[in-house]
Amino acid sequence: MREVLFNQPFQVGTELGYVGEAVAAGLRSGGPFTRRCESWLAETTGAERALLSHSGTGALEAAMILAGLGPGDEAIMPSFAYPTMATAVVRQGAIPVFVDVDPRTLNLDPHQVAAARGPRTKAIVAVHYGGVGCEMDELLAAAQGLVVIEDAAHCLLAGYRDRSLGTLGSLGTFSFHHTKNISSGEGGALLVNDPALLERAEVVWEKGTNRMRFERGEIDHYTWVDIGSSFAAGELTAAYLWGQLEAAEEITRRRLAIWQRYHEAFAELEGSGLAQRPEVPPGHVHNGHLYYLILPSAPARDAFIAAMRAAGIATSFHYVPLHSSPAGRRYGRTVGDLAQTEKLSRRLVRLPLWPGLDSQSVERVIDAALAAASDVTGSRA
Repeated sequence: MREVLFNQPFQVGTELGYVGEAVAAGLRSGGPFTRRCESWLAETTGAERALLSHSGTGALEAAMILAGLGPGDEAIMPSFAYPTMATAVVRQGAIPVFVDVDPRTLNLDPHQVAAARGPRTKAIVAVHYGGVGCEMDELLAAAQGLVVIEDAAHCLLAGYRDRSLGTLGSLGTFSFHHTKNISSGEGGALLVNDPALLERAEVVWEKGTNRMRFERGEIDHYTWVDIGSSFAAGELTAAYLWGQLEAAEEITRRRLAIWQRYHEAFAELEGSGLAQRPEVPPGHVHNGHLYYLILPSAPARDAFIAAMRAAGIATSFHYVPLHSSPAGRRYGRTVGDLAQTEKLSRRLVRLPLWPGLDSQSVERVIDAALAAASDVTGSRA
């Protein structure tokens, strides 16, 4: 029987045509496809400015520069997250401070921020897990003058209280990695929401030069004025991404339909205590980025994954907590016992979810998951 893949990058069909246009135009850096993508992102999200990056990691690294992080400074973040958020902090010589998550959403718990603050705290990194936002009202109130950076890698077309995720903090970042809803293989974007950061953001983006002002005719030459790097995306990446962005609403609709089918089908598991489903709190709009189940124990999760594999269905888990990783212990510090992070990370399993997943495959996943969750109940301890 054909395997149900965990993820498969989805092609709309227009991407290669746009890539051909970019090649024919001479692959000009910062060309028309880059401008289209940046305009679409800013207009769609309501950001002051969007800058297209070679990766989500690059966007995070630029955000840490703009936040003013330096040696000895600290940035508060959840331990339940992908490493690039922490590496972007460490590259500035700063210290990631790991705190626990809200068990409802697996997002940064705003109540942990006060205990984690210290005299060197400069930023908070809010990771919106699975396309469901942090409780940003509470988080922004707790920030009290700190720079808030939203790691919205999962979150294009997701929102919080009628605003787009990625636009509530001073800075936000997206990823267009091949595992994301909208993909260019690699790629990302920085959203600049604080007007006071706009001018420096352009300089940091252009290798520390004021080249963007020169290109607009505001100065007669450009020169080195600040730190920065080559954060911009290439025009080929932008051309491919443009095809995806044109179809972003349809791609999101397909993902949401699969997510909703899973959610309805697994209500009985949650009702009987065999698994916990994702929660989307009031005021949040998600984008169907991923669907997970939280099993009663780590052995039950492992047995579930093995049962699904035997049924020809690929599953995965998220994440190895950063505070317990070798680099996390070396470069960061931890506040609190992180009990929720420890417990939930060992019990979470993700199910296949991508736009090309057909209804027959979705039903196979559901049937196998229902059977597996029932079979592993003896592995709760």
